[in-house]
Amino acid sequence: MNYTELIGYLAMAFLVISFIPKQVRKVRTINLFACTFFIIYGIMLGLKWPIIISNAMVAIIQMYHLFLVKKKADIAK
Repeated sequence: MNYTELIGYLAMAFLVISFIPKQVRKVRTINLFACTFFIIYGIMLGLKWPIIISNAMVAIIQMYHLFLVKKKADIAK
């Protein structure tokens, strides 16, 4: 197994594991790791743009919900 395959398997594992927790924050955090590994995987495969772009978009959405929405909720308190 080479490093590219290892990154792909890690991405897949994080993605599957992200559906196990019931707390949304944990799901989003683990899914963010999965997206990050999928982005790296897409780059290592020779710039496979569908993998890179789709996971980058999901990562941005996860970061938005993890960091900006939480910050807005803290300010409202």
